[in-house]
Amino acid sequence: MADLPDAVEQVLTLHAPFIHAVVNALRDRSQLPGLREYLDAAESQGWPHLVRALRQIIDGRRDVSIKLGLDEEDGIIVDAVLRGIDNPATLPALDRKPEASAAAPGLAAMIEAAGRGDAQALAALANMAEQMLRAGGDMARLSAILRRLVNGERDAEALMKGMGALGRQLVRNILGELGKGGLH
Repeated sequence: MADLPDAVEQVLTLHAPFIHAVVNALRDRSQLPGLREYLDAAESQGWPHLVRALRQIIDGRRDVSIKLGLDEEDGIIVDAVLRGIDNPATLPALDRKPEASAAAPGLAAMIEAAGRGDAQALAALANMAEQMLRAGGDMARLSAILRRLVNGERDAEALMKGMGALGRQLVRNILGELGKGGLH
């Protein structure tokens, strides 16, 4: 995967467990009931277009037209699933961690959109916050401040309270990105 652009790598790294779960359920159909429950939850948390595409894949559809209407991130996930079905060696590594500095622009954009009242961005942030909370550490602390960021808080010291060096850097990067958008 070294030839993929950084943004694609980040999406694949962030969603690797999910991509593997979909491909594994397609290879071992006994896992489909659990996957369907997970997809129902993802749909209710603001991922209806991705879930629709994945359900089409589960039903046997493999043509790229299933990506119509997907945003870039969802399209990357669907592409990875389709490649993984054909060749499991192409699946993203499960042991890689997303690079924090690369996450800041995307998080800032979602925070900015949610702050303007974009319900889909707010739902996506809620889903991410849930994942961050499960990750623990600085990610759990970041999940706890997302709402404050959406509501316009920009006091770096207050937001970074209790975080380690990497978490503090990520918050600084997010605030820097938000500052570029004029919300700082």
